[in-house]
Amino acid sequence: MRLAILALVYLMCAADQLTTQKPVPASHLSLPREPKPNLGQLKPQLIAYHDCSRKDCYEPEIGRQCDRAVRFLTHRAKTAKPGTRLALILDIDETALSNWEYETKEQFAYFPKEFDEWVKERKAPAIPGVLRLYKEARKLGVAVFFMTGRTEAQRDDTSRNLVAVGFDQWEGLVMRPEGATLSTIAFRSVERQKVIEKGYQIVLSVGDQMSDLLGDHQAEMSIKLPNPFYYLP
Repeated sequence: MRLAILALVYLMCAADQLTTQKPVPASHLSLPREPKPNLGQLKPQLIAYHDCSRKDCYEPEIGRQCDRAVRFLTHRAKTAKPGTRLALILDIDETALSNWEYETKEQFAYFPKEFDEWVKERKAPAIPGVLRLYKEARKLGVAVFFMTGRTEAQRDDTSRNLVAVGFDQWEGLVMRPEGATLSTIAFRSVERQKVIEKGYQIVLSVGDQMSDLLGDHQAEMSIKLPNPFYYLP
């Protein structure tokens, strides 16, 4: 009888010890296959890239690309045959104007209604290197055409924003028609053809997306500015 009681007490103590014991940690970790880095990790990297001043960062790279553009445009204007009407085509968003304030506010997401409100505020600053290129084009007598994915409904606000930051003269401001279904490449190809039909020779085109530059009737030189913040096919 005594042995039975001792055995029962032992079992009760063992059971109590098991209930209070911490679980044994897993010895293996199984990870899924997924793209890296995670979006939550990538956003701070993009902000750091935009804000830093090292030569491999955003603004210094824009400056170098614009230096190349100025050199080419200067050479092309000096070597053009008399009477040749040269044209420079500039994109607007993240080329002539910066939407960084909107992008960071919306965590790099695009919401049409919110972006339209941002456009209506007319406070997007000029990208300095591109403004410098624009001014050189004006001095050289090169016609400037702006082409943008912004819609016709945003024409007045876009025009006023451009003028306010120093882009105060142009030969054309091409906006995307409301409800247009053409791809970016197809739309810009058609619009570049119209510029050529007006008697201009497109010598330089600058944009932040490859779709700004590709397609038919490309410029003699196309220069892409850095933009890892969003992608437009």
